[in-house]
Amino acid sequence: MSTKEKILINGTLLLKQLETDLTEYFDVTLLREQADPMGWLRENGHQFTGLVTSAGVPVPVELIQALPNLKVVSSFGVGYDQLNEEVLNEREIRVGYTPDVLNDCVADLAIGLMIDIARGMSAADRYVRDGKWPSGPFPLQRRVSGKRMGILGLGRIGEAIAKRGEGFGMDIAYHNRNKRDDVPYTWLGSPEALADWSDYLVIAVTGGAGTAKLVDANVLKALGPEGFLINISRGTVIDEEALLGALQKREIAGAALDVFTNEPHVPSGFFELDNVVLLPHVASATHETRRAMADLVLENLRHFYATGEVRTPVPWSVQSTQQ
Repeated sequence: MSTKEKILINGTLLLKQLETDLTEYFDVTLLREQADPMGWLRENGHQFTGLVTSAGVPVPVELIQALPNLKVVSSFGVGYDQLNEEVLNEREIRVGYTPDVLNDCVADLAIGLMIDIARGMSAADRYVRDGKWPSGPFPLQRRVSGKRMGILGLGRIGEAIAKRGEGFGMDIAYHNRNKRDDVPYTWLGSPEALADWSDYLVIAVTGGAGTAKLVDANVLKALGPEGFLINISRGTVIDEEALLGALQKREIAGAALDVFTNEPHVPSGFFELDNVVLLPHVASATHETRRAMADLVLENLRHFYATGEVRTPVPWSVQSTQQ
């Protein structure tokens, strides 16, 4: 009988069942159960050839260094800003993630947030619950159909959002670093230009140092008092302090946020505002999507141990030249 590969799980996975599923094929250890994780790894880290983590969980360089025989990382999520590209590639560690399977649910939520903030749905719910309706009608809100939707980051998820916007008869424009020739949408040359054009600005770029505070005070100023901001990407993409100020001063019409800079901690100033919708990072949080993501985490590991490559590598992951 063959010995199972030893796999270390970093943090708490977004689907608990995945931990059980992994034990069917691998010898699994939960790092979070160790009283002194780094001290324990100094003694035991050499045993592990695989690491499972989640997109929002930090993977410090010290953790990778404590795993001298690490060969593969399988990450639960589409973001990879918590993974150190230089260190992992230098050691030729294969890195897999879970793209595509969450596109629809994230795009659905982006549209839901857009409708919510435009029509004041969450605010109207509170209006009814607080017993205010008998005193007068809820204030008029804004239309979505036929408006302009700008997408900052037209990747897989951005495209799924755009297609849904088409269903509402919206004009679609986008900004990427480079113009795409394979889509029918208008490319605008900067985030500021896109914001100035948009009624609804949807943020769908990847996280990381390259996009940190990409949406700053200048972008918010360009969006203006008639414009709405929707973010389903990473909280770090927005200058959170500038956004809070813009909402407080009504310099933009409103914002709908699923992600924040220091999750799960949200600046309390947002709680006092009725022109913002706040969600606890749930864009991919459906039974169907989380199951599909978990299956792909497992498949990336199994495929690696069978072939030496992961099924869905992150864009910057090294790949074997022995194809």
